[in-house]
Amino acid sequence: MNLHTKRRLKAGVALLCSATMTFALATPYSFADEKETLENKTSDLQSQLAGINQDLLKISDEISDTQMRVTIVNSEILRSEDELTISQQNEDQQYENMKSRIKYMYENGNSNMLELLFSAESMSDFLNKADFIQNISQYDRDMLSELQNIHADIENQKMALQNQQDSLNNLENELQQQQAALQQKADETSTDLAQFQAQLQQIREQEAAKAAAEAAAKAQQEAAAKAQQQAQASANASSSGNTTSSNTTNGSGSANSGSSNSGNNTSGGTTNNSGSSANKSDLDLLAAIIQCEAYQNYDSLLAVATVIMNRVYDSRFPNSISGVVYAAGQFEPAFSGRLEYVLNAGPTSLSYQVAQEAINGARLAEVADCYYFLYAGTGHSGINIGGNVFFPSW
Repeated sequence: MNLHTKRRLKAGVALLCSATMTFALATPYSFADEKETLENKTSDLQSQLAGINQDLLKISDEISDTQMRVTIVNSEILRSEDELTISQQNEDQQYENMKSRIKYMYENGNSNMLELLFSAESMSDFLNKADFIQNISQYDRDMLSELQNIHADIENQKMALQNQQDSLNNLENELQQQQAALQQKADETSTDLAQFQAQLQQIREQEAAKAAAEAAAKAQQEAAAKAQQQAQASANASSSGNTTSSNTTNGSGSANSGSSNSGNNTSGGTTNNSGSSANKSDLDLLAAIIQCEAYQNYDSLLAVATVIMNRVYDSRFPNSISGVVYAAGQFEPAFSGRLEYVLNAGPTSLSYQVAQEAINGARLAEVADCYYFLYAGTGHSGINIGGNVFFPSW
């Protein structure tokens, strides 16, 4: 072995030893535990955030529904106030009429009454005229009593509506507080999630850097080993004086087989919903609710019936008359007791006629695309039919 060959061999050995020592001295740090912890925390926070967002959507829907119910109750309160005004005017007028008759009788004394009675041509005529005088007084008393009862009923209805209004306002405030608390929690969770995601990204970057360093060290080691082999081979060739023979290595290739994916074809189907004829109970209910909500004329009653039947045949609402009428917070008479009163007393023949025609398909053209209505006194935009204003959506 000549001097040059020996030097090359020693250099190769030294290089190999140096690379091996460098690789061995590098402390292998594993990020697996920390990465797994951060991934678990991130997953938990993402699940929490998804749940919070779902709760926020639910509360938002509840707030919108409550606000709609408040609007309906406010509408009925305005209607009651207007009805109270009219009732009070009728009561005052009836009272004035009664006072005028009493004043006339007082100022003219009983002579006129006696003359009326004595002008009777027979006992039967006398009794009829006496009944007439008595009936006038009784009529005044009965009318005044009836108007006072109507006034009291409207006043009680207004008080009940105001209590509902207070309850709904309290519910809306509670829901808004819950919404604010959930929003704060969502913001805090989003902040924590962003921090953990940043830490996880940092770990992944460090892990990638570590893998790259290990790959470089391994490549360096392999290069050193190869250099040592070449040096050894060169030394052996020099010492033996024989020519080196070339060795051929046969590599074997591996064939990759492709896999085919088969897809499933799905075909979508449509279902047709067909309406069913209403039974007697549905007819009673529709007649009663339209009587509660509208004046006793054909168009006013049919307008309300049109809204109810539009809802029955729309997927956004219950698919029955009772389901629509008794839906929470939609029709004030259903939860104030007025509907039950009309059902017990029996709707009018006109209410029954309109209800039956609506069930058979009749619709008021002006409100054919409407699903909501309020008392016109609210000032809401829409189509005014019989003191109610109709509109397609909120």
